[in-house]
Amino acid sequence: MIFNKSKFDYLVVGLGNPGAPYRNTRHNAGFMAVDRLLESYPPLKEKERFKAQTFETVIEGKNVLVIKPLTFMNLSGEAVRKAMSFYKIPPQKLIVLFDDISLPLGKIRVRPSGSCGGHNGMRNISELLCTENIARIKIGVGDKPHPEYDLTKWVLAVLTQEEKSQLSAALNNAVGAVKTIITKDIQTAQSMFNGA
Repeated sequence: MIFNKSKFDYLVVGLGNPGAPYRNTRHNAGFMAVDRLLESYPPLKEKERFKAQTFETVIEGKNVLVIKPLTFMNLSGEAVRKAMSFYKIPPQKLIVLFDDISLPLGKIRVRPSGSCGGHNGMRNISELLCTENIARIKIGVGDKPHPEYDLTKWVLAVLTQEEKSQLSAALNNAVGAVKTIITKDIQTAQSMFNGA
C-alpha cells in the first residue's frame, strides 16, 4: 500500500464499546482516554463516519484525527482501516489506546509494537492492517480478583468511584504520552510514562 501526504499527521484511536451500559466499564478505558485528550485539545470538527465517531483536532501544531470505533470492540479494526485508507494515514502514524488487565489500575505502558496480549480489539486492528508494528498505550485496569472470575464480566463491570479516581491518573498520563509521541517520539514517551 502506497501512502501519499495525508491531511493528518497522526491518527489516535481509543478502543471501547458504544452505548450507555458500557460507558464507565474497564473495557472502555480507551474511549475515556481519548475523551480526556479532547478536553485538552477540543475538536474543530466532529462527525460520525468510517463506523466511528471522528474528531479533527490540533495537538501542538500537528493535525490529528481522533476516532472512537462504533463497531463494538472485536471489530475495531474495520473503523481504523477505513479511516486510514480514506486519509492515506500510514501505520507508523497510528496510536491506539486500550485497556490492559495485566497492568495495575492507574498505570500505563507505552509500546511501539507487539502482540495483542489477548485484547480482541487490538487483535482485529493488527489482523486487518497486517502488522503488529503499531504504537499503543495500554491503560491498566487491574486483573480479575481471582482466576475463576469470568473475564468478560470483569472487563464489562462498571468502575466504582474509588476505581475511577485511580484510573483518572492513568488517563492523564495517557494524554501526556500521546502528546509526547506526537511532539517528540515514542522512546521519549516510554521513558517518561512507563514507570508512572
